[in-house]
Amino acid sequence: MDARTQKSEMTRAAIVGAALDLVAAEGLEALTLQAVADRLGLSKSGVFSRAGSREALQKAVIDEYGRRFVAEVFAPAMQKPKGLARLEDIAQRWIARTRDVETHAGCIYMAGAFELDDRDGPLRDHLHAEIIRWRAALRRTVQQAIDTGELRADTDPAEVASELNGVVMTLLHDARFLRDPNAAAHAAASWRRLVKSHQA
Repeated sequence: MDARTQKSEMTRAAIVGAALDLVAAEGLEALTLQAVADRLGLSKSGVFSRAGSREALQKAVIDEYGRRFVAEVFAPAMQKPKGLARLEDIAQRWIARTRDVETHAGCIYMAGAFELDDRDGPLRDHLHAEIIRWRAALRRTVQQAIDTGELRADTDPAEVASELNGVVMTLLHDARFLRDPNAAAHAAASWRRLVKSHQA
C-alpha cells in the first residue's frame, strides 16, 4: 500500500469514526456530510470523495458499529468451548460493553431500530440485516448449549436470544435514562435467573 492510499484510508477511518460519534449522540437521521466535515476540519466535498453519499456514510457507520460490537462481544467468546461457557461469555461481555460504552455513548443498534422502525428504505434494511445477523449468531450459540445438554431440550433459542436482548435494553434504559448505578448488576442478576430457568 502506497503512502497516498494509506493516508486516504486513514482519513476515511477518521470520517467514519467521527460520523459514528455524531450518530451515537444525535441519531442516524442527524448525520450529514457537512456535520462530519465540520468536526474534522475537512471540506464537505472531501468527506464525499472518501465516504460517498450521506446514505453510504450512514451505512458505513452501522457497519463500523457492528464491527466493534462483534470484536468486543462475540469474537472473544469464540475462544470458549461451544455451549454454556460461550453463551455466558457473550452475555457478560454484552452487559459489560453496554455498561462501559453504550451507557455513555448510546447504542446505535437499539436507537437506530426505534428511529427507523416505521420507515421503509435501504437504511432500515441495512440496519435490519445487521441486527438479524447478530440475532442469528446468538440463537446458534444458544442451540449449541442445548446440543451439549447444558440447557434443556425444550429451550427455544429464539426466546432466549430475545430475552437476553430485553435484559440489555432494560440495562441501557435504566442506566441512561433513570441513571441507576445498579443497572448493570440488575442485568447480570436477570441473566443468571434466565439461564437457571433453562438449565438442564
